[in-house]
Amino acid sequence: MSRQVVQVQPESRGQQEGQWSTGLCECHKDVGDCCFALCCLPVFTCKVTRAVGACACLPLLDCIGCVPPASLAMRASVRQRYGIQGSVWSDCLYGCCCYPLSWLQISRELKRRAASHASSSSSSSSSSSPSSSSARYSALCSLQGAHLV
Repeated sequence: MSRQVVQVQPESRGQQEGQWSTGLCECHKDVGDCCFALCCLPVFTCKVTRAVGACACLPLLDCIGCVPPASLAMRASVRQRYGIQGSVWSDCLYGCCCYPLSWLQISRELKRRAASHASSSSSSSSSSSPSSSSARYSALCSLQGAHLV
């Protein structure tokens, strides 16, 4: 009788391809970031933007017009990076009507994807040196419950 050992656990239902890993209103899944955004949203958005890899000052442009350009750009960038379904119209709606919730969702997505990428890359090659991609993702999720700093 042969036994098979499961090397990689199946991903959770929330991280199905083409979907956000958490819903827009699921702030309770990261209370620390929720409190941080509630107390100082401009600083929070700058930190999330820096974690995405863009200029940290980009969210300061959101106060210029009725449509927040940084929020739209970050949602579109994260959707494209992870193959999440959506459109510029949904990004615009979330950016205009649910601005803080949209940024919190982006933050949770970055953390969860980084954590799943780090765990999958460490299980697939534990003896090889980490690539720049792995180092970038592990830097985002080194403290899973912490803020994106």
